[in-house]
Amino acid sequence: MPGRPETPVLDTLKDPKDIRKLSLDDLTRLADEVRQEMIQAVSNTGGHLGAGLGVVELTVALHHVFETPDDRLIWDVGHQCYPHKILTGRRDRIHTLRQPGGLSGFTLRPESPYDPFGAGHSSTSISAALGMAVARDLAEETRHVVAVIGDGSMSAGMAYEAMNNAGAQNTQLTVILNDNDMSIAPPVGAMSNYLSRLLSSKPWVSIRNVAKDLVAHLPEPVGRAARQVDEFARGLVTGGTLFEELGFYYVGPIDGHRLDHLVPVLRNVRETRQEGPVLLHVVTKKGRGYEPAEAAPETYHGVGRFNVVTGALHKPAPQAPSYTGVFAKGLVAEAERDDRIVGITAAMPAGTGIDEFGVRFPERCFDVGIAEQHAVTFAAGLACEGYKPFVAIYSSFMQRAYDQIVHDVVLQNLPVRLCMDRAGYVGADGATHHGSFDLSFLLCLPNLVFMAPADEGEMMHMIATMAACDDRPTVLRYPRGEGAGVDLPERGTPLEIGKGRVVREGRAVALLSLGTRLHPCLRAADDLAAHGLSPTVADARFAKPLDRDLVRRLAAEHEALVIVEEGSRGGFGAHVLQFLAEDGVLDHGLKVRSLAMPDRFVEHGKPEQQDADAGYDAAGIVRTVLGLLAGETAAGDGAAVVDATGHPPRA
Repeated sequence: MPGRPETPVLDTLKDPKDIRKLSLDDLTRLADEVRQEMIQAVSNTGGHLGAGLGVVELTVALHHVFETPDDRLIWDVGHQCYPHKILTGRRDRIHTLRQPGGLSGFTLRPESPYDPFGAGHSSTSISAALGMAVARDLAEETRHVVAVIGDGSMSAGMAYEAMNNAGAQNTQLTVILNDNDMSIAPPVGAMSNYLSRLLSSKPWVSIRNVAKDLVAHLPEPVGRAARQVDEFARGLVTGGTLFEELGFYYVGPIDGHRLDHLVPVLRNVRETRQEGPVLLHVVTKKGRGYEPAEAAPETYHGVGRFNVVTGALHKPAPQAPSYTGVFAKGLVAEAERDDRIVGITAAMPAGTGIDEFGVRFPERCFDVGIAEQHAVTFAAGLACEGYKPFVAIYSSFMQRAYDQIVHDVVLQNLPVRLCMDRAGYVGADGATHHGSFDLSFLLCLPNLVFMAPADEGEMMHMIATMAACDDRPTVLRYPRGEGAGVDLPERGTPLEIGKGRVVREGRAVALLSLGTRLHPCLRAADDLAAHGLSPTVADARFAKPLDRDLVRRLAAEHEALVIVEEGSRGGFGAHVLQFLAEDGVLDHGLKVRSLAMPDRFVEHGKPEQQDADAGYDAAGIVRTVLGLLAGETAAGDGAAVVDATGHPPRA
């Protein structure tokens, strides 16, 4: 491995104010040094690489021109913010990126005053920036507000809602469209950059404002014609007609890797103080400056540790197939026998495994972009016409489509299949990406079937169950990472809906697990044998409809019941306790504990440590059982524990 690259310009910077003193040549050298610093850091920590490499020059230029943090700089999603962190006083901690107690992989308000808005999900930046701009106006202040949003994030409706409002509000605001996929603009060249510089300059804006004032005094037919000529000319030159129609003054496209182009245009935008919002269209390349990332932008979007010289990723040999891979296998197996099955994802084909389905059935696979709301209602429309849509979206992203799930799917009892990857803790991505809340916000809905597999074999059966269930909505939640290593059938067999199973018979204590907590429960049962205990272990399989007969049996035949789930409080455990209370089971002294996530947001770390801190790993389950039988009162935030009764232990 090579030594740490020399960074003479970066070494002189103590504060972003120092960047504003640099010459153009020094800024170019600084960009090269920041890029190398970022590559070195991510090679050791893992993280989002390609997007950050693509905005290095833009980041340097923004901090050179704007007076951050007084001027607000908001990064959409935030996964491209590593160069920003290096330049804003966090360079000495960049090696802790996404590590326990280290820097977040996204912007985070408590981490730095240079992060005015936290992120993790896309398409929020323009709305937040508009709110800050209006607050500035109400306070009669003069700071600038800048939002940087990628072309992928512009596929979400929220971005257009914000732009529509910003155009109508006519508030001074700068939106930088980071077009890193060439999906909007043709290749840029010298003429395009020259025109962008001209269109953003004060003389041009002044002339245009004078012309607008003049047109306002012309007869309406003449004025309308003049405005149309202006819009047509600008749209023909720049391609910005859509943004102009939304009320933005459009500038671009410009080369986002040329500081001699970026700096003058950004300075013009800042100094001109154009009335109303401005959209600056910047074209960049993901992975810029690191050949492996440029060649494979999707692979290097988010990476683990890698060799800087060769680009080779350090991937441990898998011990078992991933749940995402098993989902892909199960879905393809069902689709081979049913041509009504379609797959839908919201800009995450590889992350959800839908890409494998798309290779096999391209005509039945739909990536709708970053548009979770649309994805769900689109699926509802397909279901209305007799198709079987499987919507694969990360648990934390499914939150964005909650109204559509309630109103467009569940209320109409449509057989849409919601498949939620990354349920439970996800490790280094932290609080914005943990699949914490889906059990809580979905179990309250009528008409729903909600499943969680204990392992990859069960997952195959649950996918088959979803395919066969055609009279109501179904939900499947499953975690990130590898399965338990069980044998996989070629195709699953549909399960009886609403029926769990007893995996191990015992006495005194029953452990009722939902999802992949079953295996920690089994390990805990083995450990409890050393204490003379032999717990019954049951797999709920279905969070809804709840297997009431199974719960009644566990309650009747055992002194104590421990419910274990990997979700927030208010989820499966609350669902079981509600039933126990209504059924009168708690009236006779049954001791109950419910293990779930703590009632707080959990930041980035190692998944196994996050599970241990929640108290629902095997060791935590053992502690809970021993404390319960000893009559200890459950308390504290570390494990989400609820004492269901105040009764003393049975004699």
